[in-house]
Amino acid sequence: MLRTNNCGELRINHVGKEVELCGWVQKSRDLGGMTFIDLRDRYGITQLAFNMETNAELCKSARGLGREFVIKITGQVVERSNKNLQIGTGEIEVIVEKLEVLNTAKTPPFTIEDNTDGGDELRMKYRYLDLRRNAVRKNLELRHRLSIETRRYLDGMDFIEVETPVLIKSTPEGARDFLVPSRMNPGEFYALPQSPQTFKQLLMVGGFDKYFQIVKCFRDEDLRADRQPEFTQIDCEMSFVTQQDILDTFEGLMKHLFKSVKNIDLPKFPVITYAEAISNYGNDKPDIRFEMKFKDMTDLVKNKGFKVFDDAEIVVGICAKKAATYTRKEIDELTDFVKRPQIGATGLIYMRVNEDGTLKSSVDKFYNEDELKKWSTLLEAEKGDLILVLAGAKNKTLKAMSELRLEMGNRLGLRNPDDYKCLWVVDFPALEWDEENNRWHAMHHPFTSPKPEDIDLLNSNPGNVRANAYDMVINGVEVGGGSIRIFNKELQAKMFDVLGFTKEEAQKQFGFLMNAFEYGAPPHGGIAFGFDRICSLFGGQESIRDFIAFPKNNSGRDVMIDAPSTTDEKQLKELSIRVQI
Repeated sequence: MLRTNNCGELRINHVGKEVELCGWVQKSRDLGGMTFIDLRDRYGITQLAFNMETNAELCKSARGLGREFVIKITGQVVERSNKNLQIGTGEIEVIVEKLEVLNTAKTPPFTIEDNTDGGDELRMKYRYLDLRRNAVRKNLELRHRLSIETRRYLDGMDFIEVETPVLIKSTPEGARDFLVPSRMNPGEFYALPQSPQTFKQLLMVGGFDKYFQIVKCFRDEDLRADRQPEFTQIDCEMSFVTQQDILDTFEGLMKHLFKSVKNIDLPKFPVITYAEAISNYGNDKPDIRFEMKFKDMTDLVKNKGFKVFDDAEIVVGICAKKAATYTRKEIDELTDFVKRPQIGATGLIYMRVNEDGTLKSSVDKFYNEDELKKWSTLLEAEKGDLILVLAGAKNKTLKAMSELRLEMGNRLGLRNPDDYKCLWVVDFPALEWDEENNRWHAMHHPFTSPKPEDIDLLNSNPGNVRANAYDMVINGVEVGGGSIRIFNKELQAKMFDVLGFTKEEAQKQFGFLMNAFEYGAPPHGGIAFGFDRICSLFGGQESIRDFIAFPKNNSGRDVMIDAPSTTDEKQLKELSIRVQI
């Protein structure tokens, strides 16, 4: 090793020790008779001292060092006279006796400090420099810790980690695949896996009753803060289990991660149905850090002469505690918020419960005080509360109210990122109707088992079939989802039939799985967690890019290596590909 210690470990008990350190020049301060340099590596910063009186030549050499020069020094640890207790090494410094420049460096395009002056695109272009910043390093250290603790927990539960193929067969369900041309099979393509779904089911057929993998997956879809074209899953499957076994096992995993990484003891996760989630919160991944549940006001407010309510399929309200003091300007801001095109409400109705007990609404013309009191009773409003109401088509209104609820949670400071509330959502619809293509689609994937009591509905009423599926939600973010799988060939064939596959199409796409089911497939189920999302949740940030060493931008480009890129004609010819743009 070129060094005896790293730049983050020297303490007051090391005074008098001769050390060798290596690292990057963070800062240099010339104080005339003395020059001080902050030397940085992955572990921290150590202050180096150069004395003009005792070694003028060495001091002059130190003054010639630029930011991010890579150096090695030999020196003696001494106690600092002006201690910096903000850092672990702040009680000592090293009096340098020997200096070696290992490499010079150009001036970086942005400052390599916690509060950098570099924008996102610039830092992504020079990601190898951005990785030197403490904030980025800590994010990747958190990711490392979470992966280690995941493996520790699952290994302790007798899971075995198995790698599944990366070059696989393209399937018609789900998002778009990334395709890889096969040179040895002209005109044919592999696909990169969107998940190891069928392979982990085949592992269950093979008798590996507890499988897991921290695995790269790929989806060619539009990007946003919590999406990347390549992402990482904690992928798991178990045999001879019920849904409750899955919930208990992986609730245990999440509790272990919170305890071992953040020293937080989580209580038991509540379980709610998909129907309850939509009814109470307007979405299937509710943020339960605060109440503000929906109340259906339809029967209470209809047929009173107010056309907006009379014509609506549903009228729904929420109660914002202690928000009656909102000004007309603030109410107008909320109205503009719900009328944004991406939310789609046509307007907002409100009612204040004033501190003196009087009620004041934006529809006083149509509703007297006795009727408004019924609003207050239904929504359990107290003095100082504000009731907000939306009306319209059911699905659209519930979605809009969900967004308004979250906005009020933000405005009222109810969504503390350090307050973690977890739950399970179960009993999702198995199928959803595609109007454009006039067919059913699997809401999760076609291997999800229906609830046993709903199987007969596949023939008579597919839209009412509930899936034996479950999602784990933390603070309004879906971090994982899975299901009990179909393991019977006849039921799997029936599901393919309902989804519009011909027998020939089902055999071509999934014949290998159907054939495997004929050789003693056990009952099985599993779950996959978005590992990048878990990292960002633990790190208190919204974007998963901050927790990926080399992320893509919003266009799916790696601006550092300039990918994707064109390739030469010879390579395309070898792959039997002709490009026309």
